[in-house]
Amino acid sequence: MPDLSHYLRNPGPKETVTGKRCVCSTDNSIVTETVLATLARGGNAADAAIAGALVQAAVEPFMTNHAGTVSLLYREAATGKYHQLHSTGTFPPHLPPFRPTPKTDGGLGRMPPSACIPGFMPGLQAIHQRFGTLPWADLCQDAIRWAETGHPVSSFEYGALLGELDFTTYFPEGRSLYMPGGHLPTVGTLFPNPAMAKTLRRVAEEGPGYMISGGWAVSFVETAVRMGWPISLSDMSANPPRWIEPLRFMHGKFEIVGLSAPEQQGVFLSMVLGILDSLGLRNMAHGSAEHLFSMGHALRLGLYFCGFLGDPTIGPYDTEQLLDGDFHRALARLISGLRPTRDLTDHVRLTDSATFRSDGHGLPGIPSSEIQSRQPSGSCELSIVDAEGNWLQMMNTLQSGGIPGMVVGGIPMIGSHATFAGVSGHFDIKLVAGARMRSIVGHSFILQDGVPVYGLGTPGNVYCTIPQVISNLLDFDLSVQAAIEAPRILPLGEDNRLIVEDRVNAGTVQGLARMGVGVAAMPAYDWHMGSFQMCFRDEAGRLGAAADPRRCGVAGGLD
Repeated sequence: MPDLSHYLRNPGPKETVTGKRCVCSTDNSIVTETVLATLARGGNAADAAIAGALVQAAVEPFMTNHAGTVSLLYREAATGKYHQLHSTGTFPPHLPPFRPTPKTDGGLGRMPPSACIPGFMPGLQAIHQRFGTLPWADLCQDAIRWAETGHPVSSFEYGALLGELDFTTYFPEGRSLYMPGGHLPTVGTLFPNPAMAKTLRRVAEEGPGYMISGGWAVSFVETAVRMGWPISLSDMSANPPRWIEPLRFMHGKFEIVGLSAPEQQGVFLSMVLGILDSLGLRNMAHGSAEHLFSMGHALRLGLYFCGFLGDPTIGPYDTEQLLDGDFHRALARLISGLRPTRDLTDHVRLTDSATFRSDGHGLPGIPSSEIQSRQPSGSCELSIVDAEGNWLQMMNTLQSGGIPGMVVGGIPMIGSHATFAGVSGHFDIKLVAGARMRSIVGHSFILQDGVPVYGLGTPGNVYCTIPQVISNLLDFDLSVQAAIEAPRILPLGEDNRLIVEDRVNAGTVQGLARMGVGVAAMPAYDWHMGSFQMCFRDEAGRLGAAADPRRCGVAGGLD
């Protein structure tokens, strides 16, 4: 067995790279190697992202897969234009949402997501057709090799897989993939997937269409029909990926390029930053009680009002109202009115056992069920700038693709997180022809004087972490690494409690109590709170890249 231990990375401090002609940051050292190798042989940022995403789904099957979702934000150097691609999983409009038959005890250990038509390969196909320069087959070779050889299992992967066994191993196909011989692959051993390698060879030979209308798609449809989901092969390509004009808005002297509807991220970011600006955030001390009080409330209101967004092909959602500065100022006034004029410490002491333990020592932890969805989590972000000046942020994720818990041709699937509620859920869709799902994945470019200075994105509680890191950069002028590493919070809860990473100082906790806000802790660097991948341009115009300590990311570059 080859020694691949040098590829293993753990959560913890990361090295920032600077002074490079092209750079990248990814969730995995193997993926970073593939991205840089693709750039070195003349590929552009789009080529590198395609090759990287194909590899990522082979070496991080607990985070992404070849049947999931792709979301892209791309700055085209030749024209200076920005492009957004929306390629989530889709739903046949003529069928009700399909979930696998539950166990007699009430579910697959947890409520399974809905099956949907995969968006990953259609998304990569669209990117390659529009921006790719290298032959498609060349971009598949690293993924084939890693699926065949196997990747070394990290402690992070082992822990993530262990936490999701009730879902991923419900079907025999899942047990065969994730527990060969009846056991999970242990840390440091190789995890091969020869069935995936076979599928990817056909993808290399026949193109991405092999998984859209070719042999794999036929097997997928047959499996679905056998399970009780009566889709047809035509459903696999009935709702192609959508190219969208990104959302752009100003924040101080910076212009932010974010994701437009049906994505919520751009509007959410504009609302939160606009509210915080009206609250005078720049005059607050970073990490203070006043800062976290303001941020927690702004995140809460932003999340609520993003429930008024959806696919603009369905209805005339009033995005402009949500972007309006006067609206942001009105919401800021509401938050200001919540600041008490009396000390509420005793109120919190009497009502919130999370903030005040009987032994007086620190904050208790919060169960993971309060931090993450009960559905399987996992996504990967790529951040790339090539030597020509093409900037790219791309998320590839296991969410919203395929039949939940099923494996076809070595390709594991999770299904969609769509709620079909339409009120305030992140993942929502109306079942009509051509509709695409509302979600809240997160990429942004930040421009100064029309020139990109930051490209960033993250999986993991995306909606609330993106504003925090961007505010750290633009409002508090923190360094790139400090902005990424700073403690993060969830939106203020309905119980008037903030859940924070366990690095907030005692003075801040006491200050929040005086304002009537209880506090509870999640781990100091909680991996569900994001894994930022960021590229940047320094004041001298040199390129750099950084990775988040919360997961196993690696930044790299070429001289």
